[in-house]
Amino acid sequence: MAKKKRTEGYIAENRKARHDYTIEDSLEAGIMLLGSEVKSIRMQGGVSLVESHAGEKQGDLYLFNANIPEYKMSNQFNHEPRRPRKLLLKKREINKLSAAIKRQGIALIPLKMYFNKRGLVKLLLGIASGKKKTDKREADKQRDWQRQKERILKNS
Repeated sequence: MAKKKRTEGYIAENRKARHDYTIEDSLEAGIMLLGSEVKSIRMQGGVSLVESHAGEKQGDLYLFNANIPEYKMSNQFNHEPRRPRKLLLKKREINKLSAAIKRQGIALIPLKMYFNKRGLVKLLLGIASGKKKTDKREADKQRDWQRQKERILKNS
């Protein structure tokens, strides 16, 4: 039986990003992929955004350290799994994000990779600042308290 092709929906999600960073703003960006990368995403999935980040290189924004597995049927024309991939944005957005990166404590973190309605791969980028250990603990306490409160209200 043939595998179902992915046409619309999310490919990968960086769930750890919201725990490690405070997301101030987010925006959608296109990503420049090779043919073997798109085929790999559609057939196999398995994309990892956990250790990836976006940064500036020669006036453009690139996605670094995102793992897209090799497409097995591509043979000699295969891609490098963790190569830098160019992000497709308007010049004004690139300038805005470059200025945000240069400020201290600001990072561009990929939150989700997904197919849009036209079948193109898009990336949701978050402008984020890092959380300290105490902030993470406080967020965990708040989440646990909300769960306990819901249990109490549900049982009574």
